[in-house]
Amino acid sequence: MILHISSDGNRLWRGSHVYTLNGTDPEGDPVTYGLTYEAGSRRYFSVDGNLGNVTLIEELDREKEDEIEVIVSISDGLSTVSEKVRILVMDANDESPEFINTPYIVQVPENSPSGSSIFKIEAVDRDTGSGGSITYFLQNIHANKFTIDRHSGVLRIKSGVTLDYEKSRTHFVVVVAKDGGGKLRGDNKVFSATTTVTVNVEDVQDTPPMFIGTPYYGYVYEDTLPGSEVLTVVALDGDRGKPNNIHYCIVNGSEGSFEISNTTGAISVIKSPNQLKKEVYELRVQASEVSPEGDVSAYAFATVTIRVVDLNNHPPTFYGESGPQNRFELTMYEHPPEGEILRGLKITVNDSDQGANAKFNLRLVGPGGIFRVVPLTVLNEAQVTIIVENSAAIDYEKFKVLTFKLLAIEVNTPEKFSSTADIAIRLLDTNDNVPKFSSDYYIARIPENSPGGSNVVAVTATDPDSGLWGEVKYSIYGTGADLFLIHPSTGIIYTQPWAVLDAEVNSKYNFYVKAEDTDGKYSLAEVFITVLDVNDHSPEFNENIQEKTMIIGSPVKIEAIDQDAEEPNNIVDYSIMQADPANVFDIDQSTGEIKLKSYIRSLDIIHNITKNKDCIWSLVVQAKDRGSPSFSTTAVLKIDITEETLHKGPMAAFLMQTKDNPMKALGVLAGVMGIMVLITIMISTAMFWRNKRSNKIMPVRRIIKKRQTQQSRTVRMEWLKFKRPSNAAEKFVVEDDAKSLQNENSNNNVQAAPVPPAAPLPPPPPALAASGNSAAWRVPTVSGSLTPKFINKQLKKRGHSSTHNALVSELKMKFEKRNASMGEPHI
Repeated sequence: MILHISSDGNRLWRGSHVYTLNGTDPEGDPVTYGLTYEAGSRRYFSVDGNLGNVTLIEELDREKEDEIEVIVSISDGLSTVSEKVRILVMDANDESPEFINTPYIVQVPENSPSGSSIFKIEAVDRDTGSGGSITYFLQNIHANKFTIDRHSGVLRIKSGVTLDYEKSRTHFVVVVAKDGGGKLRGDNKVFSATTTVTVNVEDVQDTPPMFIGTPYYGYVYEDTLPGSEVLTVVALDGDRGKPNNIHYCIVNGSEGSFEISNTTGAISVIKSPNQLKKEVYELRVQASEVSPEGDVSAYAFATVTIRVVDLNNHPPTFYGESGPQNRFELTMYEHPPEGEILRGLKITVNDSDQGANAKFNLRLVGPGGIFRVVPLTVLNEAQVTIIVENSAAIDYEKFKVLTFKLLAIEVNTPEKFSSTADIAIRLLDTNDNVPKFSSDYYIARIPENSPGGSNVVAVTATDPDSGLWGEVKYSIYGTGADLFLIHPSTGIIYTQPWAVLDAEVNSKYNFYVKAEDTDGKYSLAEVFITVLDVNDHSPEFNENIQEKTMIIGSPVKIEAIDQDAEEPNNIVDYSIMQADPANVFDIDQSTGEIKLKSYIRSLDIIHNITKNKDCIWSLVVQAKDRGSPSFSTTAVLKIDITEETLHKGPMAAFLMQTKDNPMKALGVLAGVMGIMVLITIMISTAMFWRNKRSNKIMPVRRIIKKRQTQQSRTVRMEWLKFKRPSNAAEKFVVEDDAKSLQNENSNNNVQAAPVPPAAPLPPPPPALAASGNSAAWRVPTVSGSLTPKFINKQLKKRGHSSTHNALVSELKMKFEKRNASMGEPHI
């Protein structure tokens, strides 16, 4: 079932009756109606269960949802019938046209032909039908130089109209986009939108030079010297965008009495005034444009009138359009192009004297280097032109009003007559500044336990432009900005609500902050954030109960690690909290090294201190950090005290070090055995392939050849024999075994193993030395052969017994010597 409903809010508002459900029961029982939605769907309608009236409960918007599905049900109390209904929302004209890709700025050469297309404007309307169709037109069409296609939005230059850079450099065209209208709340509505297209006219070389300050009048006095400058004519290229150089020359009227500078336009008299035959000279001066290639592209003419006079009774006077005037005002935008003429100032200066008495200089008094006045020297009368010299200094943010004094002072007269005029230039603002941060970088610190949403640092950027151009919006970006946010208006940087800062994980963050104005001009600054460490970890021992062996005279060390990131939170101090017995050990507060008191030098002194003969004492060691508040932890250390062993060397040191960790010794032995097995396999494999490739071995029969007796090559291997220690002094014995190796080629050339010399017979071992009969385990021998080895067992047994007896005898002698020095009885 499909139902069409208009989204026109005048006919369908909240609570409006939309539809009535009708149904009957064949048995005549009363029926009830129901209206349900699929899970997750928005509810727009409700139904009266008894009457079947469907009511709108949520306002419709076709642009958001143009189709609604509901499930309608009817029930007599026992049975229920349901049906899915699709409701199509019909459109109403409730959307206005919107221009896309704004703002519109167009660059158009001034020589573009009339009627040519310069830009296409596009607007969209989300409505359908006539409400979604758009037509375009221009405001002030009669005062406009442009026209627009009402359907396509293409902007064109009007037919018969041309653009002129010298007259107008920028045009602002207001475009209106209007939809076709439609019903909204029962009435016909038409919506429209406007936008402004900025058309910038680009200059081309199409205008001849223009003389400035015409007409030109000059005077030559009777006392004027030959070669003196009379006046200067000034011409500028009519094309202000890319002006050419100007070349001056006198065409006629000079009669050999005057000359002009080709580059500056300065006209000088070359004869003495008494040689001048005429009272008035009219010079025709030509100004030609010279391109960079040296070609003359355009030219203009001006007439210069020169009178010969000799009186000085008038000061220079400034004139405006309405007569003598001593104050001139102008309003203009900041930062005009350099070289632009302030055409709004209509200033004429005149000195009614003749000759040198009418010659005066013009000068601007005020902020220097901003404007220059032309001409600098005037003879009799000239049009004053003020030209922009430093565009950057004409800044609205520095000066709202620029004030100058225009000074005219005679040059070569004793009286030095002069006059002044005030010039006030009011500036209008443009968006010529980018936001600027108060600093190129910001450094902030925040504790690691700060909650989410904590303020970190406030950055500040200012834009001196006025109005909307001066509003600044902030944003941040960069790999280190994930945990932080910035308020777009205030510039306050704060942590994400879910952010957890941990100095032990990462204590340094840096990213960039961007300040942007409404036109997209922006600047950047870098932010460095340091997460300050908080003492939130206790020192930790690797084991709470530790066992160590201490050799008298050598310290043992206990170590605890604090996971805090910075000092002093991670600096650990050690102390002995409890010892049994007391006053026996000292501990280094910084390193955790534990050693016996200085007076304890032997086990005998220890035996006098305590009755505990096994010399295993317990300490409670505390590790405490230097943070605030401080944390500490303790560990129990069991120390087994022994004296220094008689045997020296790396193996004895290794066994002593691994006494408390037998798995370490087993691991080292396993590694040695593995290396020996690997070497055996490699040597055996190499010998096998060598013998296989030898031409002395026949595949069918074996050749047995007796070789001459040569010097025996005995492979001597050191056997490491570990005894089960009965005390800390017993370690291991190094033995030499002789082996008889059978030739792998089975040629029965057996090498004879020399019998080692017998050791001297030692004295009989003491009765307490029961280790001679103790079981011993040995490291397997590494062999360089793959054939079975025949070992002289008797020789091996004899060598073992001799070496063992010699060791026992040596130990007994040293033990008796030590007892004799200490005054104890011999064993």
